[in-house]
Order: sequence, then structure tokens, then C-alpha cells
Amino acid sequence: MKGFSSLFYKEVLRFWKVGFQTLLSPLLSTLLYLLIFSHALGSHVQALPGVPYISFLIPGLAMMALLQNAFANSSSSLIQSKITGNIIFLLLSPVSYPEIFFAYVLASTVRGILVGIGIFAVTHWAIRVPLEYPLWALVFGILGSFILGATGIIAGIWAEKFDQLASFQNFIILPLTFLSGVFYSIRSLPPFWQQVSHLNPFFYLIDGFRYGFFGASDAPPYFSLLVVSICFAAVSLFTLGLLKSGYKLRN
Repeated sequence: MKGFSSLFYKEVLRFWKVGFQTLLSPLLSTLLYLLIFSHALGSHVQALPGVPYISFLIPGLAMMALLQNAFANSSSSLIQSKITGNIIFLLLSPVSYPEIFFAYVLASTVRGILVGIGIFAVTHWAIRVPLEYPLWALVFGILGSFILGATGIIAGIWAEKFDQLASFQNFIILPLTFLSGVFYSIRSLPPFWQQVSHLNPFFYLIDGFRYGFFGASDAPPYFSLLVVSICFAAVSLFTLGLLKSGYKLRN
């Protein structure tokens, strides 16, 4: 347990020390998205009945930033440790692989949640977003951070250099988040693309999270929770298997 707490503290301290890059930079990027999309589409789009488009955008953008930063935290930490060679100190320590897993995932969750809270705090003074079911929003936010934190471990283990990690993020994480209904309701899409969107697990994260604010969603919230829970279990088991085997870490 002491090994877990030490590694968790180290991972939180790592991103906190460079908070301008890890916390403030995502806030600025999200505010730019909000400004541009709300100005360009705010008067032309109504994604949910009775909900202004700018209010519709905020939960989606917050969740997108949360997911991307949770992924970035664990993946960047692992790849840096592998490249610099200090991963050997972790592997030689008595820290078990479940402790390594939970330390990285929980630190990623802390970063993701802080970014999400920061976005709501910054926008709250100008735009009031209702919070109909806070527990739903919290559950999806935490599960999303867990899933992307674990996915970041997978990417960090697989990648051998920063270029490969960037490819993983640019060709997998970014398309899945951008095409998950952050900027639109999938009900506005043609039937074929609605079906395609339902194959994207990130859609259920965004949609379930948004349900916590507006009490309305494109998919039944309990079904979204089921899909997200299955994804979390699958990703967690796969990640634990990689850590236990030492794939690209011990050999």
C-alpha cells in the first residue's frame, strides 16, 4: 500500500509541477473551442429542445478535455520513464502491478477531473448550465477518466518513442472524441452515421455525462452506463495483463 501511495503522489506531483501546461493550457483550448463554435453556430443550431447551443457545448467540451488529459497523463509519464530509463527503478521496486495500475489511473483521474472542474468554474460566471442529476455526471466523469487513464498506460507501454505515442493520440483518441457528439446531437445525423456513432464508446461517455446536466440524452442513460462499465472492465483487464507480463517493460 505504501508503494501505491508513493507512486500516486509522484504522478500527481509530476503534472502539478507543470500546471501551466497540464491544467491551464487545456482550459484555454476549451474556451477557444467554446468561443468559436458558439459564435459560428450558436444562432443556427439547437441540439436539445429548450437548451441553448452554448450550454449544450459546455458539458461536451468539459468531458472531451477530461478524457484527453486523463489519457495524456498516464501515457506521457510512462513513455518518459521508458525513454529516460528510470522505469527500471519502478520495476525493481516491490510495487505490485495492480498498485502500478491504480496509481497511474487515479493520478490521471485527478488531472482529468481538475481540468473538467476548471472549465465549469471558468464558464459559470457567464453561462449557467443546469445540473439535473449530479450523480450521473460524476459517475460518467470518473469512469471516463478511469478508461482513458488505463488506455494511456496501454499506449505508453506500446509506444517506444514520442512519435508513436502522438500517432496513437492523433489517429485514435482525437477522432473518437471529436466524433462522439461533443459539438452536435447524433439525432441530427443521417441514419447510417447515427448507427456508426453508436459503435463509438466515447459517444456513451459524452452522452451519459451530458444527461447528468440536462436530463436528456440520445441514448438511454442506463444503457450508456452498461456500455461504459463493460469498456472499463475490458480495458482494465487488458492493461493489468500487459503490466503483469512485462510486455515492452521488462523485455
